[in-house]
Amino acid sequence: MGILAAGGTGVAAPLEEPIRAALKQTIGAREKVAGTVAVVFDESGTTTVAYGNTDVPDVAMDVDAVFEIGSITKVMTALLLADMVSRGEIAIDDPVSKYLPVKLHERGRAITLQDLANYNSGLPKLPPNLPANWFINPNPFADYTAANFYGAVAGYVPEYTPGSQFVYSSYGFALLGAALARRAGKSYETLLIERICDPLGLAHTRITPSSDMRNHLVRPHDVNLKPIQMWDFAPEMQGMGAVRSTAADMVLFVKACMGFVQTPLRGQLMRLTETRRTTNVLGTDAALGWFISSSGNDEIVWKTGLTAGCNTFIGFSTKNRRGTVVLSNFIWLPPDIGTTDMSMKLINENFEPGDLAPLYQ
Repeated sequence: MGILAAGGTGVAAPLEEPIRAALKQTIGAREKVAGTVAVVFDESGTTTVAYGNTDVPDVAMDVDAVFEIGSITKVMTALLLADMVSRGEIAIDDPVSKYLPVKLHERGRAITLQDLANYNSGLPKLPPNLPANWFINPNPFADYTAANFYGAVAGYVPEYTPGSQFVYSSYGFALLGAALARRAGKSYETLLIERICDPLGLAHTRITPSSDMRNHLVRPHDVNLKPIQMWDFAPEMQGMGAVRSTAADMVLFVKACMGFVQTPLRGQLMRLTETRRTTNVLGTDAALGWFISSSGNDEIVWKTGLTAGCNTFIGFSTKNRRGTVVLSNFIWLPPDIGTTDMSMKLINENFEPGDLAPLYQ
């Protein structure tokens, strides 16, 4: 049997056991301290399966558990861009330097806001002045100051002409988030709450957890299952991966992206997937924040998130109209890719996107 029962697209019928079997196989002996929440849904219903442990007394591994969602934040940063464009506050092809306190070096032309959101800015994956061992630092971004951030911006010459080459750049999304916040005259988190969370009803999606969210925080675990603290991000870095959320909120978000719920952000959400550029993986395009992979007669819009202790996925099919959210409080091996493979099978068990690893290298 595949992860999902054959025939039809409805998920209202009980599918808990095959999904639970897939989670059990993935989590294995780690279940005493690590776990996953998986939600599969379409217009006919929803199936939710949780397996494993939050490693926090009295905190259940369920749809209300709060995880770091990592780079899923990038989709929200892109949505902020689309919203500000729709309001006439900015133009999508504005040079990012227009909204920064420092001037960027140019190679061929200026880096635009769209270049950043489409992973085509020519900027590296991370700021070049971040310590080489940043990932094993318990809190690598908390002390990365505005001076560090803008110093890296001012000193870096892009390797490629903007728009000419796909490069997965968290640095670019940090820069985009910082520029949007400066243009709005508000903090990134305030902008996020006002423009995205409140309109979509995401009450448990924040950078700074509310008191209720703190009561549901999971404990992240590294590749050796060592408990670690959640990352903190300096304000300038938040747009790349600082958000924390729940499976319940992420389902609301994906349903809004799919058009299952009425929202004033419908046009902005649609714009994210309409603006595409090719990547270094055949069959996968970079949209604004999202990736879009094609296989057979289906197409999946998706994004993963990876921190030092949480691994996450959101995505949906544009053809069979099924979505999924998968949140884990440990690092899968290999990181990110294992999450993507399983999650795409939850959406369409016949989907074969190929090797997506080059997207992250």
